[in-house]
Amino acid sequence: QVQLVESGGGLVQPGGSLRLSCAASRRMLGINTMGWYRQAPGKQRELVASISSSGITGYADSVKGRFTISRDNAKIEVSLQMNSLKPEDTAVYYCNAIRFGVRYWGQGTQVTVSS
Repeated sequence: QVQLVESGGGLVQPGGSLRLSCAASRRMLGINTMGWYRQAPGKQRELVASISSSGITGYADSVKGRFTISRDNAKIEVSLQMNSLKPEDTAVYYCNAIRFGVRYWGQGTQVTVSS
């Protein structure tokens, strides 16, 4: 059974920081790109950041300079450090992994930025 499990969401004030983590099961060896998506109420799911198996990263314009994605290939983990959070960052964040052309999703973790 393929599994991606996220952790680290929560409530934070504007300007604050959160770190999201996602761990994949050992049965997911062979993962290529991993990333984070988010979906706010009433909006489509959007790509936030991605990282290839060789460490090449990409970010949505709205998070550049504030969010940092990193990856531990040995542990099959991907993390998202989110700084200078804004209310518009409020969303459910989903971990994503591509393995042999198949896309897998985590269950999602809520991030709420509010004073």
